[in-house]
Amino acid sequence: QVRLEESGGGVVHAGGSLRLSCTASGFVFSGYAMSWYRQRPGQKRELVAGLRRADGEIEYGDAVKGRFTIDRDDAQNTVYLEMKALKPDDTAVYYCHAWSYGPDIYWGQGTQVAVAE
Repeated sequence: QVRLEESGGGVVHAGGSLRLSCTASGFVFSGYAMSWYRQRPGQKRELVAGLRRADGEIEYGDAVKGRFTIDRDDAQNTVYLEMKALKPDDTAVYYCHAWSYGPDIYWGQGTQVAVAE
């Protein structure tokens, strides 16, 4: 059974930091591109950061460049999102996403991040 379990969300003041984690099971983690998406209130789900392979290609959404960092630990089947200099506009539900480079796509249930003024 495939599972993507996010953790690390919460409430933080503007300028603060959070680290999200997503631990995977039920598939060969190292063979998948791992990403974080978010859905802000009233908006479409958007890419925050994607790490295509363990040793390369990373993509960040324009709104988070320079503030967020994605990383993965294939030994722990975990992908991380380090978020710094958080802004109220970063308030969203953050989702973990796995893609097999083929037809298989998996989503986590999401973790809420709220940034207060």
